[in-house]
Amino acid sequence: MVVAVSEVSEARVAADATANDELQAPAPRPCQSCPYRRDVPGGVWDAQEYEKLRAYDRDMAEQPPGLFQCHQTDADSDLRRLCAGWVGCHGDNLLGLRFALVQGRISGTTFQAAIDYRSPVPLFSSGDEAADHGQAGIHRPSPDAVRAIAKICRHRSDLR
Repeated sequence: MVVAVSEVSEARVAADATANDELQAPAPRPCQSCPYRRDVPGGVWDAQEYEKLRAYDRDMAEQPPGLFQCHQTDADSDLRRLCAGWVGCHGDNLLGLRFALVQGRISGTTFQAAIDYRSPVPLFSSGDEAADHGQAGIHRPSPDAVRAIAKICRHRSDLR
């Protein structure tokens, strides 16, 4: 039986960072299960997690004001960082980055790193494109998706 990541726990996997502690700058490359990466199989994340990606394609004033955290770290980890795929796909057109800077939830250095970020691996060109790809594999995850789900569940303590 295959269990999607969302079924393991209702823990937050794409965290809307509201705590006072800062998120770190994006990793040098998007993680191996990043929903924005073109080479990641679909069906790794829950449909609702993929659906969140679409909102960042909207005009800036209509976007969610929160930050998108890397799925590889626990929501409350000291190692939390911005999702490299999120900043790589959407660039400087992210309302959440601007709010976080003004609110002191990220440093100026982290903000600039996010704005300047360029992914070394191919990303989908939009949240819609990434969401369509990811949601297409949910009901019948490939063996690669099943392996990715298992790896995430081993790595994330909040999904155990």
